[in-house]
Amino acid sequence: MRVTVCLFARLRDTTGSSTMVCNIPDNSTAHGLWNELELKFPALSAYTDTVSTAVNEEYSRMDSKLSEGDEIAFLPPVSGG
Repeated sequence: MRVTVCLFARLRDTTGSSTMVCNIPDNSTAHGLWNELELKFPALSAYTDTVSTAVNEEYSRMDSKLSEGDEIAFLPPVSGG
């Protein structure tokens, strides 16, 4: 199935892209998708324990099941003041 991935801030800088379309197996989760992205972009592994996820513009858990056409956003931790 095809999903759209949105990456922000340091994640965008790491991959060189803010948006990409990915083909993933049926019954995939956001975590499974993140693992696939880590294989393509190993530097993303630095954010595995701190990344937040949103599916279709709603914050969600990494174990959320994905569906055809979903938009998944991965957001790095935010700091500053």
